[in-house]
Amino acid sequence: MTETITKKLTRKDFQSDQEVRWCPGCGDYAILAAVQKYMADTGTDPANTVFVSGIGCSSRFPYYMNTYGFHTIHGRAPAVATGVKTANPELDVWLVTGDGDALSIGGNHLAHILRRNLNVNILLFNNEIYGLTKGQYSPTSPVGTRKKSTPMGSIDRPFNPISFALGANATFAARTIDIDAKHMASIFAAAAAHKGTSFIEIMQNCVIFNKDFYNDTVSKPVRADMTVTLTPGEKVLYGKDKDKGLKITKDGVVKCSAEEADVWDPTNESAGAAFAYSYLDSQPDMPQPLGVFRAVESTIYEEGVNAQVEDAIAKKGAGELKDLVYAGERWKIG
Repeated sequence: MTETITKKLTRKDFQSDQEVRWCPGCGDYAILAAVQKYMADTGTDPANTVFVSGIGCSSRFPYYMNTYGFHTIHGRAPAVATGVKTANPELDVWLVTGDGDALSIGGNHLAHILRRNLNVNILLFNNEIYGLTKGQYSPTSPVGTRKKSTPMGSIDRPFNPISFALGANATFAARTIDIDAKHMASIFAAAAAHKGTSFIEIMQNCVIFNKDFYNDTVSKPVRADMTVTLTPGEKVLYGKDKDKGLKITKDGVVKCSAEEADVWDPTNESAGAAFAYSYLDSQPDMPQPLGVFRAVESTIYEEGVNAQVEDAIAKKGAGELKDLVYAGERWKIG
């Protein structure tokens, strides 16, 4: 049982004694600061919080949080997080990963944690490149990306992380950007309030190997016209004066007047609208969607697992490990 936090926490309470070591100007610094501030502002208990990561620049995250944490192996963070949450349902579990860690070697694990719907929060840092291993193209790199591993240009079609999550039947999927702390905080709050797996893609700059790859979309001079925020219960509007709208038709998502714009509803059980909007960023001259794509309720994995355990104990007793080890056929060697 954890103690109740009575004092007001600050960001410093969530900072570990480890030196933060990312490249100067890396978007990871902004995300770390936003997470620490969010947790302090919401009174999160550090002693009841766990950060789990895989391998990559983003996966240094647990070292810098004054909480419990696991720095695991490449792509396997979802498996470890599943064990942590299933064995300790009362813990607040956050999984930190990157586009390479989660969508390449970890793609299978990511799909299964999403479909199982544990009550955990996933932060996927997407800079469309492998940063830690020095600049190879990643599963989210656009076709034609010229890097060390693709000197003639990538010919792979990239993953869209939000579409991937929706395809795995994620109950919560959202997107935010590292240069907007206020928006990040709002998405963290929505994710934490959701009961089930929350998947958040964070568009994040790599200043060394993929500098400014998203500037045409999110830099301040163009952001109003090149991004659209999906806010539950509000019209899908964009532009400096919010005078442009988007709506779904039989031909997909199209531009329209503000009056005709869709009213966004991420709670619709059908993920059709969320899918349609998730592909906007691949269409020319269409704004990049940010915000909450989907937020629906479903059964929680760890609750189901522990209910089965309790039912078995009620019917057969707690049992002894020794009896299980010596049950059935066995061989003695030597």
